[in-house]
Amino acid sequence: MHSSAVLLIEFGSIILCLGLLGRMAARFSFSPIPLYLLAGLAFGEGGLLPLGASEEFVATGAEIGVILLLLMLGLEYTASDLVSNLRTHYPAGLVDCALNALPGAAAALLLGWGPVAAVVLAGVTWISSSGVIAKVLGDLGRVGNRETPVILSVLVLEDLAMAVYLPIVTALVAGAGFAAGSVTLGIALGVAGVVLFVAVRYGRLISRFVSSDDPEKLLLVVLGVTILVAGVAQQLQVSAAVGAFLVGIALSGEVAEGAHALLSPLRDLFAAVFFVFFGLHTDPASIPPVLLPALALAAVTALTKIATGYWAARRAGISVKGRWRAGGALVARGEFSIVIAGLAVTAGIEPSLGPLATAYVLILVVLGPLTARYTEPLAARWSRRPAARHAAEAAPPGVPAGPAADADVAAGPAADAGPRERAAVPRD
Repeated sequence: MHSSAVLLIEFGSIILCLGLLGRMAARFSFSPIPLYLLAGLAFGEGGLLPLGASEEFVATGAEIGVILLLLMLGLEYTASDLVSNLRTHYPAGLVDCALNALPGAAAALLLGWGPVAAVVLAGVTWISSSGVIAKVLGDLGRVGNRETPVILSVLVLEDLAMAVYLPIVTALVAGAGFAAGSVTLGIALGVAGVVLFVAVRYGRLISRFVSSDDPEKLLLVVLGVTILVAGVAQQLQVSAAVGAFLVGIALSGEVAEGAHALLSPLRDLFAAVFFVFFGLHTDPASIPPVLLPALALAAVTALTKIATGYWAARRAGISVKGRWRAGGALVARGEFSIVIAGLAVTAGIEPSLGPLATAYVLILVVLGPLTARYTEPLAARWSRRPAARHAAEAAPPGVPAGPAADADVAAGPAADAGPRERAAVPRD
């Protein structure tokens, strides 16, 4: 009875704290994610007020939070949208891997950690946080923007790549032979392929099975199916996030709309718990020794992620503003990076890899919401100055160049845009 009371007190305190922090963030018009993470650091081991009784409960809530975030993203798109986006944007996935995995591998080799650690750190720096990005896009009201399908395509390609990457890393850190690693990889690929095929081919039947006029029944069935599929996927070495996303893809029409309305409050609650959980498992004392390498790696890979998003959005015909927004949105790392680093830490590959990965992710998970919000306006301001200077130099003597220059700059993105970009001005 005593432990139950302590659990309720601790968890109630966490939720109350999150509510107050969310209110503070809303008042100053920025994402509450960094505040949630700092709250986790304060409540975690080595923090100001460590918690004990509610840790396991918070861990379960954090897993549900990631699942719901990806489910809600999947509900925004149909199966045909998914297949079309993957076919269109797979080169962006290759560019993403090249630009963001190589810095991590190079850093591990420069630090003398060896090839296995290089493969692990490459994954840490490669994979963006689908959970953080989904939350940020919702907070900023950008789910319907033209660049959002590009962002989503990159995230889905990363998550699907994890179905290949995680079994490889697991085999490497465990020292498994080629045969055992091949079996694990084959199972993971087969399961991911089956789930994707069912979602695309039989989505209407799934929606019909789930559909109900009673909101309570609809909520229970959708939530139950999602968590069940996510759990089975994870048990078979496939990301639970991929399973949840594909369930969302499989649902369509009125079922998707009803599920979205019912699950939104649950998503917000458990997503906040996820970010707190991440902070709970970060010991503040382990961060200072690896802070400089983590900062350097974070700076490099933040720029490479922005370049990835910009290139992918440009290839899709998005205007300049949308390109910068796409790049800024992809910066955050999170749940997958921690999972990958945890595999190496458990196997004892490199003692410093865990703290470095934690500091790196913490930096970018705080920086990510900021880059998502401010990359585009900062880029616009930066490009406006050279344009204004050039207009002033080109103006005839005695003719004021200020207003004209400003007008040219204001019209710049529209003037530079191609026909596809000019046709879709409203969501830019």
